[in-house]
Amino acid sequence: MSEPHSHSHLWPGVPLALGSAALFGATPPLSKLLLNGVNPFMLAGLLYLGAGLGLALYRLLRGRQAAAGEAQLTAGDIPWLALALAIGMGGVIAPVLLLFGLTLNTASSSALLLNLEGLATMAIAWLVYRENVDRRLLFGAFAILAGAILLSWQGEGVAFNRGALMVAGACLAWGIDNNFTRRISATDPVVIAMLKGLVAGVVNVGLALAGGALFPPASVIAATAAVGFFGIGVSLVMFIVALRHLGTARTGAYYSLAPFIGALLAIAILGDAVTLKLAAAGVLMGVGLWLHLSERHEHEHDHEELEHEHSHVHDEHHQHHHDGPVSEPHSHWHRHAPMRHRHPHYPDLHHRHGHG
Repeated sequence: MSEPHSHSHLWPGVPLALGSAALFGATPPLSKLLLNGVNPFMLAGLLYLGAGLGLALYRLLRGRQAAAGEAQLTAGDIPWLALALAIGMGGVIAPVLLLFGLTLNTASSSALLLNLEGLATMAIAWLVYRENVDRRLLFGAFAILAGAILLSWQGEGVAFNRGALMVAGACLAWGIDNNFTRRISATDPVVIAMLKGLVAGVVNVGLALAGGALFPPASVIAATAAVGFFGIGVSLVMFIVALRHLGTARTGAYYSLAPFIGALLAIAILGDAVTLKLAAAGVLMGVGLWLHLSERHEHEHDHEELEHEHSHVHDEHHQHHHDGPVSEPHSHWHRHAPMRHRHPHYPDLHHRHGHG
């Protein structure tokens, strides 16, 4: 058996969530550039097809040995995957709403409004799945919400225009999808993201063609596929792995970095104006993000007996034997014996316990 691994509770979940956020954050301003003359349904479909086809190619190239380190989808996972694919929240509805919203709003304000995705994800995880959410996370959420309200303030009060409402709707759809995906986050993230990309891409391209849209020039298709592969495909793979280590609420909280990346790129690339309202909203949302990033959750807790399969290394939670040498990480069905200890942790696959 390998020696136990000692590492921070922040690793690798936090870097993965922040990396996912950075890649996705670049997608709105780049999509704004590509929207010129391209039907939003068509662009959404091409973005997700780029993600799905790119990940399918990666899956072929990575070989069986790399794939063996991940748990594969089982019969019990299919209903959750089918539910996410059938409803199409994350891959079909959300990107179309975002792209239509981008046609009505500046890329910078739309990017900052994407902070609402983290709030929707956290609220659903807290209220529906009973993930622990402490005061620090709640105060951070209120700061982010205050920033979103400020962005929508029109003289005498809050007035969400159609563009802002569409972006908010996209955030809600992604929040629902993120919580569905949590249920299958222990399985191969490349397969999950690949299937989402292919299904959503085919549906939206089909809807665009049915509505009379035409394919854009080959150069635009290639650029869109590249943006989709990194900004949606690779980002989603990193997000799913982060879900394993952080739980849904906290992954959504760390993911709140994405809108700031998008807003900065919109200002740098598209020349969006830096208004006082935009700057103040950015400060409020930045405070909320800092509160999320600086959270530390630690207490004595019990681990009940548990049997499951997922990719793992032999750390303090995986003290089991193998008949021969194994590579790490690896995946197999294994049993966790009951134990009680104390350390900083998040509601990951092994810490989804209740709190008094």
